[in-house]
Amino acid sequence: MYETEKLLMEFFTVDGSFSKWKDVAGIAGNIFAFGLFVSPMPTFRRIMRNKSTEQFSGLPYIYALLNCLICLWYGSPYVSQRNFMLVTVNGVGATFQLCYIILFILHTDKKTKMRMLVLLLVVFAVVALIVVGSLQIPEKVTRWYLVGFMSCGSLVSMFASPLFVINLVIQTKSVEFMPFYLSLSTFLMSASFFMFGIFNSDAFVYTPNGIGTVLGIVQLSLYCYYHRNSIEEETKEPLIVSYV
Repeated sequence: MYETEKLLMEFFTVDGSFSKWKDVAGIAGNIFAFGLFVSPMPTFRRIMRNKSTEQFSGLPYIYALLNCLICLWYGSPYVSQRNFMLVTVNGVGATFQLCYIILFILHTDKKTKMRMLVLLLVVFAVVALIVVGSLQIPEKVTRWYLVGFMSCGSLVSMFASPLFVINLVIQTKSVEFMPFYLSLSTFLMSASFFMFGIFNSDAFVYTPNGIGTVLGIVQLSLYCYYHRNSIEEETKEPLIVSYV
């Protein structure tokens, strides 16, 4: 049994020649992810200025926190090997999401406040259950598979969320609801961690980020196509409108 585990772990460990490139990809992924983490700041400046969450939803931040915490646990040495960059990016991400959730709770109405507090406790309970439950598994390879599949599923569902925006862009033929820099940051982060997973021979990293990279390319392609069309339509409009 021990020999089988050892062979599997060696198969999924990084070759020394790729170590440098793995680190470069991981650092790049951390930098691009930071751009995503700070993107909600204008929204929360508005919330704090108006002292109200208005029609904004706090659910995306709850889900993002859960995703970061699961991936953080997967990247820890208790579960996987040589994934320190996953610990740093998801540690920073979880901190940002928790701050956003606290600000949201402080500025929302009483009913939503209670619901958000309950959801936050559920997130911590779920993550605690995953951590404690996985530590009860003595075979590290089995623990790696279990947490890896959960991490991969969480990332895939997160990367699938832009499908709604993509559909909206196609229907409206407008990129109003798909900010360019947000799409670009998502693509660059996904591509960086896709390469990180490849160099680290970790399918639970490169599979979801590969999907994210493809979706990022689709988003950027749609942005270029519909943004160019909107510019062409504007140039076709008469410079002087006659009301005679």
